[in-house]
Amino acid sequence: MTGGLDPDDLYAMPGIKRPAPHQGFPEREIFPDVAYQIVHDELMLDGVSRMNLATFCTTWVDDQARRLMNESLDKNIVDKDEYPQTAELEKRAVRMIADLWHSPDPAATLGTSTTGSSEAAMLGGLAAKWRWRKRGGTGTPNFVCGPVQVCWEKFARYFDVEIRQIPLRGDRLTMHPDDIADYCDENTIMVVPTFGQTFTGVYEDVAGIHQALDDLEEKTGLNIPIHVDAASGGFLAPFCAPDLVWDFRLPRVKSINASGHKTGLAPLGAGWAIWRTAQDLPKELIFNVDYLGGSMATFNLNFSRPGGQVITQYYDFIRLGRTGYGRVQNAIYAAAQHLAAGLAGLGLFELIHDGDPKRGITAVSWKLKGEQVFNLYDFSDRLRARGWLIAAYPLPADRDDETIMRTVLRHGFTLDMADMLLADMVRCLKQLKAHPLTTSLTSAEAGGFTHNAKAAVPLSGDGDADTNGKAKSGAGKAKS
Repeated sequence: MTGGLDPDDLYAMPGIKRPAPHQGFPEREIFPDVAYQIVHDELMLDGVSRMNLATFCTTWVDDQARRLMNESLDKNIVDKDEYPQTAELEKRAVRMIADLWHSPDPAATLGTSTTGSSEAAMLGGLAAKWRWRKRGGTGTPNFVCGPVQVCWEKFARYFDVEIRQIPLRGDRLTMHPDDIADYCDENTIMVVPTFGQTFTGVYEDVAGIHQALDDLEEKTGLNIPIHVDAASGGFLAPFCAPDLVWDFRLPRVKSINASGHKTGLAPLGAGWAIWRTAQDLPKELIFNVDYLGGSMATFNLNFSRPGGQVITQYYDFIRLGRTGYGRVQNAIYAAAQHLAAGLAGLGLFELIHDGDPKRGITAVSWKLKGEQVFNLYDFSDRLRARGWLIAAYPLPADRDDETIMRTVLRHGFTLDMADMLLADMVRCLKQLKAHPLTTSLTSAEAGGFTHNAKAAVPLSGDGDADTNGKAKSGAGKAKS
């Protein structure tokens, strides 16, 4: 306790004996220890971040990373002259990532840190729009994608670009190569495969989409580039599926965005945008900032922001290297596959993504099969009572009659935690059988369940989902 306050007296101090300010700016000051305790106690109502399996973002960092973040609280990364070494670490990290993603010339290509992959995605989209203009493009530009994170809808609206989202059909949950040609025309600035889909966790087929665009160019002369949204997969596949070709090894891939604060293991607030070559980032978008008698190119939507995330990302890179990242990420995949096997053993769920590193990110997604007295929203709600935050939601438009659940597993999620989650799932399923929350379905016994550290074994029962909720309508349509 700082400030000379006795901990026994803290809750008797004047500032804490009245409700915390809710409206209007407070008039009076209070002791910092009291203010801290008020805020600290209110935050106890938040969920435990380590048990939040809905988020993609880092929820575990080591002590050295925390120290670097603390030491960098007052460093503004935009001040290249005042903090030249922070700028140098950013340049090194860009070169490292360009090398990781097989840029033809990692030392000379351009890239930037961002506040996250959403900003990085918009930068990639802006560069594609400017390249299209320089090629003589006129009218309203468009880009083609499958089911995407909302940042791409924001990009389309904010920067006046038409989004053409390929609808899901049949058993397809991603954009497929044979869908591409019908959605592209002379105003298509890029095709955006998602390398680690938000909804299911699976990778879209970047190499197949690249081949489809090659075929389209041969038939029509249209030369359409690719921007890969590798928000989650960009720091997984290079280490755990290195033979999977999705990056700058494909000539049409002109830019890639990724989240350092997701599978890159950096703290929240770290993203990256990297271009294949320096020529792929139009000079009109670059601002040059002088520092140490030299010049540094910058291209961001934000201005002032903390430098600690970039510093800590560089620390992660040099601490782990390729071997360390491979060891850490493969351990998460092992936990994901263990969880997937346990879910399959329950007999109620059909797996969509089982944590295979060649198919997707460190996630597990599933849907109910058969008929049940509960739906996945009920299941999610019951798990929340045990502290687990696991999303249940409808698929995007054209498949929004289907509800799924998804867990995103991150650094810090262990086999032991997977077993605890499976045990809680069994417990919650028994509760739903005994006290069903959904009454609109025909009755079917949920069955009995058992679970041990090795497997979850169904004793009886099948299931089917009641799909509540609606997804938003698709924003894009094919050309006439």
